[in-house]
Amino acid sequence: MIPFMDLDLQYKSIQEEIDEAIFRVIKNYNFINGPEVALFEKKFAEMQEVKYCVGCSSGTSALHLAYEVVGIRPGDEVIVPTMTFIATAEALRQVGAKPVFIDISPVSYNIDENKIEAAITDKTKAIVAVHLHGNPCEMDRIVEIAKKYNLKLIEDCAQSHISEYKFKKTGTFGDIAAFSFYPGKNLGAYGDAGAVVTNNRRYFENARMLANHGRKEKYYHDVEGYNYRLDTLQAAILLIKMKYLQQWTEQRILNSQLYDKMLKNPDITLPERSQYKKHVYHIYSISTKQREKIITALKENHISYGIHYPLPLHLQPAYRHLGYKDGDFPVAEALSKEFLSLPMYAELTKEQIEFIGNVVKILL
Repeated sequence: MIPFMDLDLQYKSIQEEIDEAIFRVIKNYNFINGPEVALFEKKFAEMQEVKYCVGCSSGTSALHLAYEVVGIRPGDEVIVPTMTFIATAEALRQVGAKPVFIDISPVSYNIDENKIEAAITDKTKAIVAVHLHGNPCEMDRIVEIAKKYNLKLIEDCAQSHISEYKFKKTGTFGDIAAFSFYPGKNLGAYGDAGAVVTNNRRYFENARMLANHGRKEKYYHDVEGYNYRLDTLQAAILLIKMKYLQQWTEQRILNSQLYDKMLKNPDITLPERSQYKKHVYHIYSISTKQREKIITALKENHISYGIHYPLPLHLQPAYRHLGYKDGDFPVAEALSKEFLSLPMYAELTKEQIEFIGNVVKILL
């Protein structure tokens, strides 16, 4: 059996450090706002090359905080790619804003920067750039559009830890960015966790205050906020894992290169590989019209797989009220029927990748 991801192997490689970190938090009883939280925020901001970081309870709460602190309000429209996890659009509900979906690029699978301007109205307040699968968006053009129309730019970096566009970290191009540390992410906690990063001090201070019940000191509340705090236990775990993230990321990239070599075939479209992007391969997703045939073979050979994502957001029942229909965004709709995500993690061996590649190649 080859799992889609193997968190057990990762844990065993750093077990002593992780166990010690967990025990220390339990022994000190600093479960909420312990010293590990502030240290993690400092270290993560340094890693992502930004001034400020606010740890929070999940990637979804990070998005909500990001939307709120940049000033998105009821009735505003926010441009969102239709191919992303629902959290990107879902968090807009909490600020009363409306997602305006647009299609994706058939090359990068990210928001199609050439279709953004056509979606802008007098109600548009922001653009969300989602770095899908860990592959950076075309940020030069997106930044240009945001400036031209005086729009806020939020980066959804849930899948793009330490990825780079033209040697600059994702999360540093917009007004604010949101990260997820869901357990399966390249930098994953042992439960839900997230972070907001920004170079804007006012956004940082407001995000910190809102995440902690709207207060700057205990029992004194400037505004009504939320219980979005990052658990000390998760911060302690993330601090250990951060030390290995660069190493794990480089191994993911090497694994992707071997996959590319094994899967060269006219019936398969491989993930984009660009000289000016550092794709960190949170997901290694091919696209192929032979998906069902390949899935059958993977199952027969006990190889796990994923589909990211089987139904674009504009066709989800949750967004039926927005009036979108089949055919509105043909690239995303076609790719949703062709995406196939193969196992990807640092501990995946050369032999496993070759085995997976051979299983797929025999069919084509």
